[in-house]
Amino acid sequence: MIPIRPAAATPAPSHSPSGLTAPPPLALYVHWPWCVRKCPYCDFNSHESRGEIDEPAYLAALIADLEAALPQVWNRPVSSVFIGGGTPSLMSAATADALLAAIRMRLPLHPDAEITLEANPGTAEAGKFAAFRAAGVTRLSIGVQSFEDSKLVALGRIHSANEANYAITLAQRHFERVNVDLMYALPLQSLSEAERDIATAIAGGVSHISAYHLTLEPNTAFHHSPPPLPDDDLAADMQEMVEERLAAAGFEHYETSAFARPGQRCRHNLNYWTFGDYLGIGAGAHGKLSNHEHIWRETRQRHPQAYLEAAARGEFIATRQDIARHDLPGEFMMNALRLNEGFPASLFVERTGLPLAEIEKSALAARCDGLLEASDGWLRPTPRGRRFLNRLLALFLDDSVT
Repeated sequence: MIPIRPAAATPAPSHSPSGLTAPPPLALYVHWPWCVRKCPYCDFNSHESRGEIDEPAYLAALIADLEAALPQVWNRPVSSVFIGGGTPSLMSAATADALLAAIRMRLPLHPDAEITLEANPGTAEAGKFAAFRAAGVTRLSIGVQSFEDSKLVALGRIHSANEANYAITLAQRHFERVNVDLMYALPLQSLSEAERDIATAIAGGVSHISAYHLTLEPNTAFHHSPPPLPDDDLAADMQEMVEERLAAAGFEHYETSAFARPGQRCRHNLNYWTFGDYLGIGAGAHGKLSNHEHIWRETRQRHPQAYLEAAARGEFIATRQDIARHDLPGEFMMNALRLNEGFPASLFVERTGLPLAEIEKSALAARCDGLLEASDGWLRPTPRGRRFLNRLLALFLDDSVT
């Protein structure tokens, strides 16, 4: 057997049906489903705002949704809040303030809770940054994608490169923690163009950069009518360049697509990758929750109008399904193996309630293939495992259904 047990092996708890001795850390996700224009690559639950958004009605639905969910998370402290979309920066400052006030009244937030809001770099949204900070937002995530105007047009973005630079400058006046989202392997993008984007983001002085490989997701305009994209070899060169340039600039590559200055990692996303719990409210929001009886996933009604209609009836949850015991190893590893530094083997027991024996066969196969290493009670993907992450994950996902 592969020696993945920590020095003092922790047996799987057995006193409760779920096997958990205590629920994991809890985060809150709030979904804002509207945007100005649907980008052709986007497969998120976002809908073009046609006319004025009824913010009071949606805010009331969010609050009622949260109140209905409270019995599932009663008295559990919340370490982070993430307001995603869509384009949450479209909401008024008054709505943001009322939303965060309602959350504080109903959930015990940690005193230093990370509260993130996703923002578009457009001038109108940037003008609200100070008010968002005053409302209690502590971290801003700006969806730049590229600093090349031609690439922004190709991606269907509604902001310019100048607006992106202005938004970053303005954000840093009000927030100590600022993330920039970038994409590479864009239509007709050259290696030098991708490198300029990374260099511009570094020069902007932000503390966190998320760099994603553009992929053609099903049910998107790009999937139906694919643009001319860099070939696999060039895309791989871009990925290597991104990692090298950001490492040289002092960023830690801590997750597949995430790079942070020391001490600036996204706490909310780390909770996902370590298989923590998260309550999701809002149209189409997903959640994963645990108690001594079950570990389950749930979703809300996807379309904003359907969500509002369901909220009027007090029916918020569209689907709820327990995670079966045989699926837990794959679910856990699908998240945790995104962390480049890996995770302590004891975390698998703590977050799933299962013994380490459940993953030893797959871990041994991954180690023999040079995809995984185990030492000092930790499991971590090797450089080869990070490069071929899907291959590594498949070993655990296949095992979870056999």
